[in-house]
Amino acid sequence: MASASAETLSNKTTLCRALWIETANRCAIRQESIEPLQADQVLVRTLYSGISRGTESLVLAGKVPQSEFDRMRGPHMEGSFSFPVKYGYSTVGRIEAGPDDLIGKTVFCLHPHQDRFVTTKDMIAVLPEGLPPERGVLAANMETALNIVWDAMIQPGDRVAVFGAGVVGTLVANLSRRIAGTDTVLVDTNTDRRAHAEAMGISFAEAGTLKGEFDVLINASAAGAALSEAIEHAGTEARIIEASWYGDKIISIPLGGAFHSKRLQLISSQVGAVPPARRARWSFGRRMAKALDLLADDSLDHLISGETDFADLAEDYPRILSSQTTLCHRIRY
Repeated sequence: MASASAETLSNKTTLCRALWIETANRCAIRQESIEPLQADQVLVRTLYSGISRGTESLVLAGKVPQSEFDRMRGPHMEGSFSFPVKYGYSTVGRIEAGPDDLIGKTVFCLHPHQDRFVTTKDMIAVLPEGLPPERGVLAANMETALNIVWDAMIQPGDRVAVFGAGVVGTLVANLSRRIAGTDTVLVDTNTDRRAHAEAMGISFAEAGTLKGEFDVLINASAAGAALSEAIEHAGTEARIIEASWYGDKIISIPLGGAFHSKRLQLISSQVGAVPPARRARWSFGRRMAKALDLLADDSLDHLISGETDFADLAEDYPRILSSQTTLCHRIRY
């Protein structure tokens, strides 16, 4: 179904198009209506959105556990994880209506894949001057990576291993290597990921070939085998951060051996909360603003693995999410 610009039905109603997951692994573009703006709202025309392969593939497959339905709801999600559902959280657009000082601004918003939408002013973040909107679709992933680095408490001089060379893992490794004196390596089973890692100046190791002990180990692979490898290479009292989300999948990890004698720390990280040590000073808005600042790095364009027209998204969405080559796939409106 071809996408189209939203058209005015009357002075009160506007049409838009949005991607809906109708049932597991089946999508459609639906036409919807947008109600008139309220005083605190803006109308955004989407320029680009980004597909986050990890979470969105679980949603598409219907693998979000019922116990997590409420916690996993996105700010503008509609429907239910038991289908149909409108989901996504990485959109860049231009403000077409709202307060005079915002009209024409390019903004990021946690919003599903939709060509035009209304949201409140507090839900948008203006892109910094000079940040290409095409790269702005990485903002949600960068915000997650920043939160993981905070949870990891990486210090200058640490040896750091990051497991999983997807978008989030690569962003974590990229931030870690910039901390003075750190020795950071990105680990993955897929050796094709070496190219984009090394193009960004990040050391890469194939899973199973890691040597030595590390001070901080971060699993962003959504694989239990990677978490086991992290435990194996953790030094005494090392910090292990589990940043993956497994949906309804149960994994096994080795908590015998030297796990207790080494007094290892195993800590979960999730972007839904700012780490306690920063919570008094860092609002979600401040964190997102910093994530956008951190996107001022041309090397991050290596994380865009493909681009699709919104008109083709309903047909292409399952294929994009199932491909092992997908990093951040960008949708063009």
